[in-house]
Amino acid sequence: MAEKILVVDDEPRYLRLLEANLRTEGYDVYTAQDGVRALEAFSTNPADLILLDVMMPRLDGFSVCQRIRQFSNVPIIILTAKGEEQDRVRGLDMGADDYLVKPFSATELLARVRAVLRRSQVSKDVAQSRFFEHGDLKIDFARAEVWRGSQPVFLSATEYRLLLQFAHNIGKVLSAEELLTSVWGAEYRDDKEILWVSIARLRQKLEADAHSPKHIVTRSGLGYLMPPIEI
Repeated sequence: MAEKILVVDDEPRYLRLLEANLRTEGYDVYTAQDGVRALEAFSTNPADLILLDVMMPRLDGFSVCQRIRQFSNVPIIILTAKGEEQDRVRGLDMGADDYLVKPFSATELLARVRAVLRRSQVSKDVAQSRFFEHGDLKIDFARAEVWRGSQPVFLSATEYRLLLQFAHNIGKVLSAEELLTSVWGAEYRDDKEILWVSIARLRQKLEADAHSPKHIVTRSGLGYLMPPIEI
């Protein structure tokens, strides 16, 4: 079955161009021209991926992303004409998995779509045990669910994939390059910014004190690790 992609953009010509490129690659595509319609469309017809423009009437892309993250971990790629660092960081901080700055080529778009969809397909054979526990953190690999104490933790697909890297390499220092390559893909090897924002988001969700983390610890100049602890 073809993977389903929701494309959200208020420019009809741009919307048609995106739709045509994606359909050529075999994806099932449906569209929305503003943020409100995007939320309605996704609620009634869930997608495997959302391509989400930022500058739209009624409800901008950042707000749409934030609202979707309240009930879904669907992969989201932010499309924006704004290339400034603060806008990229804001999109990631709202829960987006990736971003593309307009203008971009069809080749780059399709490569990012494939990479994000690939990351969202978490391998089922990486864990020998169904459950993993680290202090008050618990992962149910079978259901791809994460708990902090008795409270469920809602992670995006990319955040969950990043957490798995630490869980499967407990006690090992993972460099930024290793994490970027294994979670995002080789083409992201030098994109430290996307890793920094994702680590910060994970800590906010998983740690009792994000400024004094116990689950994801920084080793200055080396990388990050999940330290072995007694449960």
